[in-house]
Amino acid sequence: MIRRVFWLAAGVTIGVVAVRKVSKAKSNLGPEGLNRAVGQISDSIADFADALRSAMSERENDLRAALGVEPPAAPAAAEASDAVPAPRRSLR
Repeated sequence: MIRRVFWLAAGVTIGVVAVRKVSKAKSNLGPEGLNRAVGQISDSIADFADALRSAMSERENDLRAALGVEPPAAPAAAEASDAVPAPRRSLR
């Protein structure tokens, strides 16, 4: 009797796991899943580009300081816009 209950519970558990995996795969393959994946990739690329730009700027400032070269004069409008970064528009 215990053996039958064990195998029944094992079968139910395997069935539930299989149904969940199939429904998750189905939602990922649909248009919403594709849009979500593309949105995540574009956000990742934008984050990488932002990190790259800030690292390049920091390295440039380090090199200018090491060489004793003055940084180029920035217009007043650019200095004011540096205080508040422009919001990024998400594609999602």
